[in-house]
Amino acid sequence: MEAYCVKCKQKREMQDPQAEFTASGAPGTRGACPVCGTAMFRMGRTDAHEGMSAPERPQRNNKEVKRKGKLVIVESPAKARTISRYLGKEYRVEASVGHVRDLLRSQLSVDVENSFTPKYRVPNEKRPVVKELKALASTAEQVYLATDLDREGEAIAWHLMEAAEIEPERANRVVFHEITEPAIKEAFSHPREIDMALVNAQQARRILDRLVGYSLSPILWRKVRNRLSAGRVQSVALRMVVEREREIEAFEPEEYWSIEGEFRPEGGDKTFRAKLNRIDGEKIEIGNQGAAKPVLADMEIADYIVSKIKRGTRKRKAPAPYTTSTMQQEASRRMRFTARRTMALAQQLYEGISIDNEETVGLITYMRTDSTHVSKLAQKEVREYIRSRHGEKFLPQKPPKHKNTDKGAQEAHEAIRPTSVLRTPKKMKDHLTRDQYRLYQMIWQRFVASQMEAAVYDTLRVDVTGKSPAHQYRLQASGSAIKFIGFIVVYEETKGEYDVDENGDITKIPADLAEGQKQHLVELFPEQHFTQPPPRYSEATLVKAMEENRIGRPSTYAPTLSTLQNRGYIYREERRLFPTETGIVVNDLLTEHFPNIVDIGFSARMEDDLDKIARNTSDWVEIVSEFWDPFSSQVEKANIEMPEVKAEPEYVGRGCPKCGQGQLILRWGRYGKFISCDRFPECRHTEQFLEKIGVVCPDCGGELVERRTRKGRIFYGCENYPECEFTSWKQPLKQACPHCQGLLVSENKNNAKCLSCETVIPMDQLQLEGETN
Repeated sequence: MEAYCVKCKQKREMQDPQAEFTASGAPGTRGACPVCGTAMFRMGRTDAHEGMSAPERPQRNNKEVKRKGKLVIVESPAKARTISRYLGKEYRVEASVGHVRDLLRSQLSVDVENSFTPKYRVPNEKRPVVKELKALASTAEQVYLATDLDREGEAIAWHLMEAAEIEPERANRVVFHEITEPAIKEAFSHPREIDMALVNAQQARRILDRLVGYSLSPILWRKVRNRLSAGRVQSVALRMVVEREREIEAFEPEEYWSIEGEFRPEGGDKTFRAKLNRIDGEKIEIGNQGAAKPVLADMEIADYIVSKIKRGTRKRKAPAPYTTSTMQQEASRRMRFTARRTMALAQQLYEGISIDNEETVGLITYMRTDSTHVSKLAQKEVREYIRSRHGEKFLPQKPPKHKNTDKGAQEAHEAIRPTSVLRTPKKMKDHLTRDQYRLYQMIWQRFVASQMEAAVYDTLRVDVTGKSPAHQYRLQASGSAIKFIGFIVVYEETKGEYDVDENGDITKIPADLAEGQKQHLVELFPEQHFTQPPPRYSEATLVKAMEENRIGRPSTYAPTLSTLQNRGYIYREERRLFPTETGIVVNDLLTEHFPNIVDIGFSARMEDDLDKIARNTSDWVEIVSEFWDPFSSQVEKANIEMPEVKAEPEYVGRGCPKCGQGQLILRWGRYGKFISCDRFPECRHTEQFLEKIGVVCPDCGGELVERRTRKGRIFYGCENYPECEFTSWKQPLKQACPHCQGLLVSENKNNAKCLSCETVIPMDQLQLEGETN
């Protein structure tokens, strides 16, 4: 055992170590310095203390310690400030500032030979906090552990009790879904004991993650390169990104054609379009232009009538209030927030916002949840608001109940909602930052809409039948129009990135059509299409896929995405996620040698097992043991059989300008490639990687390159910066302006614009000119 020698002023291995207890009963080890003989002492319990009895702690004047007051411990200072406003003067509210104990970073810290006993330690930076909490707890009559209400919060409360040496009989666990005065007072009036089933579920998750990470990461260091990592959740998410990329690379587009006809009713002036969907009662399959030509020729001579008109109504139910994943998805689509940014803002809204520099109040309920449940009190308030603001017709007879999309939704959590619907976004706007306001408005609108009546649409479908001597054709036109706006008066959900609206505008179909009415064919519109590959994941769609496949929990979605990007396994470009070369190599090695770890079904089954532990129907040691036995064998086998695929650093051919000793190499980060010193972490010099785009700078004649802002947004500039300061947010094009030979940039997907003469030119025209030249 090492200890610090005050004479030698350095750590040395202790000679003749003897376990003992101090006068106060604290365990320690006493010995001597092997060099100078100075007495050495180190605090802490060791195996040698087993079987020894600690002396009773002396009590001053043989009197019991007098305790008074009530101590409340929460995780964050912001949460502490808000809660302290609702409690009386007899309560003192302190913050632990996150976790106070964790597994040691320097070792596995799990005794796999002794029922997977974890070895916890208070980090050095948290020792002053724990020391203060311990002192306060020792003099408090009652201690209230008011950490978050999920499994992680339950585990933090248990660690606080253990680290601060709070007796269980004085420890009171309080939980609340929202930080408001009624919720806080209700929680403190019904304290409970720490739920060890929830603690064990979180312990099992932490230990499983440690066993996987600390077993696989060293293998990757030896076989690939240093500073790589693997994880039980992150490796599955990485596999999804890599496999999607391979699907895209392997995809071969197939040509197909669609045909629409424009018709004018007999006796009418207004025309409408209908799309061909059947020929002789069979679904159409027109594979190329050659197959389309005879169909078009035959349709030109056919006679057309309206064969069927179907009118009806369709209800569109209000969406459920947000869960963690749906909030992250919508914030990404609507406001382009990353999952990490969304959760940081939600945390601020939950922990409390100062209103008029007097009242601090939590504006939303707990933001890590997979439940769509809403309390009866909140439903009552929102129904009264809807009735007074929008009228009785917008209010369902009974409060709607939304089903959880996740079958394993944890505990009796609530959905994410405003703590009071009366705090409208308009009233709160002056008290919030721009991004806080945008997220709060989104949460408020979604919750109010979720409790409103469904929207009702009038629908219309018209079948047009054409008959020629050879064939019979069926074309269809459909449309819809809002009959009753319902919840849409408050909130309209943004479409998914690849959602297609199948319903046309009902007003484009003549209102006086009748069955049997003859139709005159005005024109046929053939159109060529190609099948599209599956889209790359965005953060929003990857979170959705993780939730659907039960990979991780609400609290892990954002950290998993951040880890994958920070490790250089994936990067984000134009909101799409791409795997890096390193990410692909790591995924392939793990998939071959640890197929169950990166198996989606295995991850879901593990979540089921953790749920059983939380319900106290399974033993956590048994679950971990069932995983570890086959996994440890795979680790031993991989250490021998996994091939070395050392990723050699890609040097750029320049020395480091900062330290003068290292060479600059290419690395991957969360936003793609960048340049850094090969002596990292001793030298932390970094530069942007300048990717040339093959366009000449209009100002100095240098090469234009792709650059990124600190937040990852792409822009274009000259390689000779700062001597040349040309920049453009819009992508420069290789073709010159046909009018003035100036630089063209992409204005949008359809048009280009000249920066010199400001002429707007259709992209199709540029392509034709390029083909002609």
